[in-house]
Amino acid sequence: MLAVGLATFNGLYCTQALLPTLSSEFDITPTTAALTISAATGMLAICVVPASILSEKFGRGRVLVISLLAASLLGLAIPFVSSPALLIGIRALQGMFFAGTPAVAMTWLSEEIHREDLSRAMGLYIAGNSVGGLIGRLIPSGIVEFASWRWAMGINATFALSMAVLVLVLLPKQQNFRPKDLHFGTELQAMLNHWKNPRLAMLFIMPFLAMGVFVSVYNYLGFRLISLFGLSEGIVGLLFIMYLAGTWSSARAGTLVKRYGPGPVACWSTVLLLIPIPLMNTHVLPVMLVALFVFTAAFFALHSTSSSWVGLLAKSHRAEASSMYIFNYYAGSSVVGWLSGHMFQLGWFEFTMWLSTLALLIVGLGLVLWRQTRTAS
Repeated sequence: MLAVGLATFNGLYCTQALLPTLSSEFDITPTTAALTISAATGMLAICVVPASILSEKFGRGRVLVISLLAASLLGLAIPFVSSPALLIGIRALQGMFFAGTPAVAMTWLSEEIHREDLSRAMGLYIAGNSVGGLIGRLIPSGIVEFASWRWAMGINATFALSMAVLVLVLLPKQQNFRPKDLHFGTELQAMLNHWKNPRLAMLFIMPFLAMGVFVSVYNYLGFRLISLFGLSEGIVGLLFIMYLAGTWSSARAGTLVKRYGPGPVACWSTVLLLIPIPLMNTHVLPVMLVALFVFTAAFFALHSTSSSWVGLLAKSHRAEASSMYIFNYYAGSSVVGWLSGHMFQLGWFEFTMWLSTLALLIVGLGLVLWRQTRTAS
């Protein structure tokens, strides 16, 4: 499952560290360059539900392996593209195939891991995702310092493919999976029924907003640092080391949830997500780096807590509940990430105020969730 995270998030966000380079190479706006991220996450969101339904018939492991291998092989074509439209198209296809991984990974854990250990196991899985996302940024940004972006993409795709092959070799067979007949209408209705649970509904809205805010910061912060501080793209790429804060916080969140419950942990994570965003208006680089560190740690703690909470609240059709969570998670990345590009073009202050407003909504959801949890207990 660690290799699953490394392959998926290495490939899914591999163009994010190179957005300034792609904008310059293809003579396109930052918002258009960011479509190489939004197209992938958008198609992932659209296809995550069908992938989850297919896994009910053919098994989680089979969907995982086929998805990873197909998406990673497509990554090998990126260095040879000649136009931004073709690049965005390939990234959309990658997102379509990558959908099979997050669609079933959390379900795989929910079915195979004991309920008492699920929060910690989910935290470790999310930590692996953050490491994969980190590597997917560091490899291209490091290589582009002494080679072209095409070499950067090619080497990164080779790494992702090697992780996919590792999954093929090492992933154990599920012991608790029971295949079901495919009934797309029934499965879709089961997913929609989860919205009738108010706490689950809020846990679906929260990742839409949180992931959108998170991706927006990392999509456009590089442009800000290059223009304001004159940093090179390779140095800016090192900022993704901040993902290690998420590796630590997501694993730590599982322990805190077992001690205090998901409500307080989710609520305080939303507050810590909001506070650093206005601080990113600073012209002092160390202050901006500290703000980014806290912001990143808070996001991954929130994601780890809320994703495991979905598995606990869903008494039936857990795969469908996880799929709905993942759909909103990546839909937020695609939709909010794209909208934020237009706010970025208005100015950095307008951009941070837009994100602060969205983060304030997340805080409100966190408070309501915490209150409902205390009332229910």
